[in-house]
Amino acid sequence: MQSDPQKLLKKNQNLTHSEMQKVVSHVQRDDNDWIINTVMIEGCDVPFKFKRKEQYKNLKGARVNLTYYPSNEKVGGIPFEVMNVVRIKIA
Repeated sequence: MQSDPQKLLKKNQNLTHSEMQKVVSHVQRDDNDWIINTVMIEGCDVPFKFKRKEQYKNLKGARVNLTYYPSNEKVGGIPFEVMNVVRIKIA
């Protein structure tokens, strides 16, 4: 089932939708049963993270549409801003 970004945005005002964003880095790592994906977007210093059960194809250099919300994560006691991706799709 495909999700419509406009419906998601209406349900939750904290969500942001961006289109045609260029991926400059894509890293995947195992975390128990999940694969954690971290994507860096051109012109943005904040990582975009999402989880999947299986590996995702490499997105480096691709243009993507993202629906996400801001969050904070502590790494070694230091807070970092991250964007949690709700929906990602190759443009």
